[in-house]
Amino acid sequence: QIQLAESGGGLVQAGGSLRLSCAASGRTFSSYTMGWFRQAPGKEREFVAAINWSVGKAYYADSVKDRFTISRDNAKNTVSLEMNSLKPEDSAVYYCAADTRWNWNNNWGARDFGSWGQGTQVTVSS
Repeated sequence: QIQLAESGGGLVQAGGSLRLSCAASGRTFSSYTMGWFRQAPGKEREFVAAINWSVGKAYYADSVKDRFTISRDNAKNTVSLEMNSLKPEDSAVYYCAADTRWNWNNNWGARDFGSWGQGTQVTVSS
């Protein structure tokens, strides 16, 4: 079982940037697909981005494409989400997630991940 802990959330003005990090425990981190999701009050958990074990493949939700970048460091057991040009609608609790599978259909959902962090709040002011 892999354990995940997010950090880096906070308050930022629209147009600004934030970098979220997720630290993972476990010796097989490099074999996991890692993902980021977000959940705003009253809304369902929404897929943001995923990156596979080899670092060579990443997938993004249309709403964040060209603004967010997911990356991972297998030597440090970390995955990051660089968020630029932030908008008020990006405000949510952001969750790190992990699973051993990769969704080759790219119709990502929470069902694709079996391990989750506790979340970190991101608030974008207008």
